[in-house]
Amino acid sequence: MSVAVNSRSTAKAADLHLVAAPSRRHTSPLPSAAQLREELPLSTALARQVQQQRQSIRAILDGHDPRLLVVVGPCSLHDDAAVLEYAERLAALSQRVGDRLLLVMRAYVEKPRTTVGWKGLVYDPALDGSGDMAEGLRRSRKLMLKLLELGLPLASEILQPLVAGYFDDLLGWAAIGARTSESQVHRELVSGLEMPVGFKNGTDGSLGIACDAMRSAAHAHQHFGVDPQGRPVLVHTQGNPDTHLVLRGGHGAPNYDAASVANARAELERQGIAPRIMVDCSHANSGKNPLRQPQVLSDVLDQRLAGDGALRAVMIESHLLDGAQSLGGELRYGVSITDGCLGWAGTERMLIDAAIRMRHLV
Repeated sequence: MSVAVNSRSTAKAADLHLVAAPSRRHTSPLPSAAQLREELPLSTALARQVQQQRQSIRAILDGHDPRLLVVVGPCSLHDDAAVLEYAERLAALSQRVGDRLLLVMRAYVEKPRTTVGWKGLVYDPALDGSGDMAEGLRRSRKLMLKLLELGLPLASEILQPLVAGYFDDLLGWAAIGARTSESQVHRELVSGLEMPVGFKNGTDGSLGIACDAMRSAAHAHQHFGVDPQGRPVLVHTQGNPDTHLVLRGGHGAPNYDAASVANARAELERQGIAPRIMVDCSHANSGKNPLRQPQVLSDVLDQRLAGDGALRAVMIESHLLDGAQSLGGELRYGVSITDGCLGWAGTERMLIDAAIRMRHLV
């Protein structure tokens, strides 16, 4: 009898523990994508501009335009004033080199983290861990609209699929990172996007994941999603024909050299994928040293001028000043708080030199 009583007491205590246990999560309301777009609308003129910019990017990736596509800018956006100063400089430079280079500004408001860290302007706009995402969404969209008003095409990495709907009408180009190229959810999302998208090779340098991603994204899909009002829906996509490979190196080794590019081109052709290749001049290709990016670009240009027409684009991490800084204490103006960047002086010099060299391309 005592055993039965003890068993009932133990069960009751366990039930009380379950009821009393605090929840491991709580929620905060956010505006829907439709609400934010209504609050911060894209004008008819800017919408037309975005469509024209997307078409210009497609033309380069498809080989109909001989220019080089250059996605360039801060690793991440965190300071509106510095970003706008950078953008004004980039817009002016675009006028000087636009006959040979199409400059697209990085407007990255989400950052993937290997473990923990600052996740980007969308998630923590105050840079203090307070996590005011509603403000982050508003501030990010408002800043992107200001960048578009300067005439610049915009690029961003799509990390959280639910965030994409808040900004995808503003982008000329998008990336899927090395850690998410394998994600079925991201492949389905890309299949419905109306812009060119680059898939990065795996973090180990392998090409298979990115190739599979491009083939998947090119096909129609039916998948779970949310509409602009935030309601769950079944999404029907037609497939995105405008994807391409981004070589970013892997396991500390570069893959922008002629042999690696030839291998990538051959693999794409073997799988029936158009050989459209972008080289990420940062990450493993620069040995995580942002000051080496000009050397990487120079090597890519050597290959392009030698006749490798599959090399149609590059990516560069660049800010007003060289290097990176950690959060905490007083931040230096114009310095990245995520990956290290090449400063403006070096960026301007390398892009002017690239345009001069590209003018020799017949």
